[in-house]
Amino acid sequence: MNERSDTRPAEIVDTDPAGPAAAHWRDVYRTRPADQVSWFQTEPQPSLELVRAVFPEGPGGRAAIDVGGGASPLAAHLVRDGFGHVTVLDVSEQALRTARAAVQGEPGADAIRWLHADLLAWRPDRTFDLWHDRAVFHFLTDASDRAAYLDTLREALAPGGAVVLGTFGPEGPTHCSGLPVARHSPDELAAELGDAFTPVETRIQVHRTPAGASQSFAWLAARRR
Repeated sequence: MNERSDTRPAEIVDTDPAGPAAAHWRDVYRTRPADQVSWFQTEPQPSLELVRAVFPEGPGGRAAIDVGGGASPLAAHLVRDGFGHVTVLDVSEQALRTARAAVQGEPGADAIRWLHADLLAWRPDRTFDLWHDRAVFHFLTDASDRAAYLDTLREALAPGGAVVLGTFGPEGPTHCSGLPVARHSPDELAAELGDAFTPVETRIQVHRTPAGASQSFAWLAARRR
């Protein structure tokens, strides 16, 4: 997406999520610039490296979903790499507006769907070949919420599809944005996904926040059998 065009990004699809999660993240993005939140990345690494690890032949026009994608620039990179459709789902409309504005005029912007929704209440209306999540799963400290998340993942992911999942690692923070988190090792993430998934690559990454703090992330890239 280096050349400018007149392509306009799609409008945000609003399912009007309610509840404490929606209110919390709405306030986070209203009170802090998107490039000052702790999870901000100028370039979405290692997400792209792990996506390329599960699609070494290239995405070939496949469909992807970035859950909790917020203001991340990942969607634009995925389109540029060859994904034919990318859905970005987030509970914060402000975060989606920031990301959508960033791709205004970029080739392929109309291949990105912006979905304002609560992931745990959302039901997929199509299947995807890639499920990407950086830093949503670790907010699910309740086992029933993790089970609901995994049910949605299995419903949304096509047979043979891939998952790239990143959470705080065992040495990572215990809280983020005022909320408790559940830390995971790559092996624990693989166990959560279960035997229907084959790990392709795992890693521990140290993320440097805009404020200069170091955060340990655990990553898993896996293929659905």
